[in-house]
Amino acid sequence: MPEIADIFRRYGAEYLQRFGDDMLPSHRRAMEDILNCRTPALGGHVFACDRCGHQEYAYHSCRNRSCPKCHAHDTEQWLAARRKELLPVPYFHVVFTLPEELRPLVRSHQKALYGLLMNSAAQALIKLALDPHYVGGLVGILAVLHTCTRTLVYHPHVHCLVPGGGVDDGGIWRPARENYLVCVSALSNIFRAKFRDGLAELLPELRVAAGVWKKDWVVYCKPTVQGADQVLAYLGRYVHRIAISNSRILSIEDGNVTFRYRRVKDSTSKTMTLPAHEFIRRFLQHVLPAGVHKVRYFGLWHPARRRLLHQVQLALALETSAPVPAPAQPKPTTSSGEHSCQGRPCPCCRQGILVWQRRLQRQPRAPP
Repeated sequence: MPEIADIFRRYGAEYLQRFGDDMLPSHRRAMEDILNCRTPALGGHVFACDRCGHQEYAYHSCRNRSCPKCHAHDTEQWLAARRKELLPVPYFHVVFTLPEELRPLVRSHQKALYGLLMNSAAQALIKLALDPHYVGGLVGILAVLHTCTRTLVYHPHVHCLVPGGGVDDGGIWRPARENYLVCVSALSNIFRAKFRDGLAELLPELRVAAGVWKKDWVVYCKPTVQGADQVLAYLGRYVHRIAISNSRILSIEDGNVTFRYRRVKDSTSKTMTLPAHEFIRRFLQHVLPAGVHKVRYFGLWHPARRRLLHQVQLALALETSAPVPAPAQPKPTTSSGEHSCQGRPCPCCRQGILVWQRRLQRQPRAPP
């Protein structure tokens, strides 16, 4: 199967020659890491069969957050940690989208405005949910930043997962109404105002067309899947998702890349073919700058409110007879690549097992 790394190997050097002077350091690093991921360049480990002596090589992962080969283990660890924070209540999926007129501005000031986007969305939701007409309490928010559509077009938006209820000033859990969290039009207006005010504070010299602040901003809110396991599976799909996975790449030929995507309107599977340089450009524009956090926690799920969260878990467990989530037991970890072969059956003789032999040193970086 073709991979994104194969696209970089075939067309990356030419892309760097044409556009390298204008590329962000994070884009260059992503290309280099994806090319080297699970290759001898990053070093690794040698395993040998304890029966026939057959050797297997396990190379290290790059761990770049834009790499399509990494993060399966990270997702497992993240899910284990989130199991300790689940509440036995319905959940809502809320999506905040920036209007098209602001997207070039955000792309030019990613470090400042991605944070503003996520904070504006979360604070708007917290403010409206505190209104007794809706929830009347502090909600928990898991916010995940996304920047692309399924065809890799630049489209910054925030996915939020929200428990159906909140904690009032007296520490009492206030459940949301069935299948209803807050008024979407009111939420859109508050979100727009908070982003406008934050933008004026962060970048006072910028001028934005007045019409942007008068149009309706798109906010989506609906109940999501129920039950702890389904909620966790739903979260895991969003948290470590990259712009496009290797499984969606269909072919690389004649200077073009063909990939599969699912159309939102009718969920039908479609294909798109792009020139390789355009595909690389679209992919790299979704590589986040260093220091930008893709996942953030607000309200009841903020790390500073762990004690309050645990009190709510205990109270709801008593009301619903649901078990209190036990602390997750993390799996023992080893250096990247080592765990992938240790103790596995030998693929050669199928009678012995693979045993670690030695470490392979990573290759020195080429001079710039």
